[in-house]
Amino acid sequence: MAIVFSGFMWFVVVGILILIPLIWTETLPAASLMSMLTAPPPPPPPPPPPPPVQKIVKVAPRQFDAGRLTAPKEIPKMVAIIREDDLPPSSAIGGVIGGVPGGVPGGISGLSVLGAIPTAAPPPPKVVEAPKPATPQRIRVGGNVQLANLIKKVNPVYPPLAKQARIQGVVHLTAVISKDGTIQNLQVISGHPLLVPAAMEAVKQWIYKPTLLNNEPVEVITQVDVNFTLSGS
Repeated sequence: MAIVFSGFMWFVVVGILILIPLIWTETLPAASLMSMLTAPPPPPPPPPPPPPVQKIVKVAPRQFDAGRLTAPKEIPKMVAIIREDDLPPSSAIGGVIGGVPGGVPGGISGLSVLGAIPTAAPPPPKVVEAPKPATPQRIRVGGNVQLANLIKKVNPVYPPLAKQARIQGVVHLTAVISKDGTIQNLQVISGHPLLVPAAMEAVKQWIYKPTLLNNEPVEVITQVDVNFTLSGS
């Protein structure tokens, strides 16, 4: 019971301490009360901007405005004097002083000097020749056609081994005939291996008549056929 009583008294004392400031407000400090109730002063206004700087631009007076002459605002201290030289005497009618070399004595009245000098006739137009077509350096000709231009023909020697083996046939070669008609390049297309060396050795000695194209010698690629046939077979 004593504990309950003491707790009750404790709550009463605390409540009195809380109610005293609310009832007797005049006992609070005036300065703290005013600071609580009044709003803070506004911030000071910003400083005014600096005045704009005025630039003084001197405009040179113009004497001509839209093609019209205007009077100057100030009288100039010095005035420039412009002098023009006298024009030479006209030579259209009176002629040139001292005469023109090769002219008529006394001249012709009313005749212009420019009109008296004869003008040369314009040169004839240049005739541009059409470019000639380029001649090819190498052409291909059939074997039968090129055979007609053969000047020197060396017959091949029949290989003894091929003769003993009764081997015969045709060896096909590709030849490049130079501009002077000699064989420069020789390649095998087909043929029996025992007959090819003899055929190439013989064809390398052949000479053709030079082939002309547009009156110019050219190289020719052609096919050469060498026939090996056994006699009495």
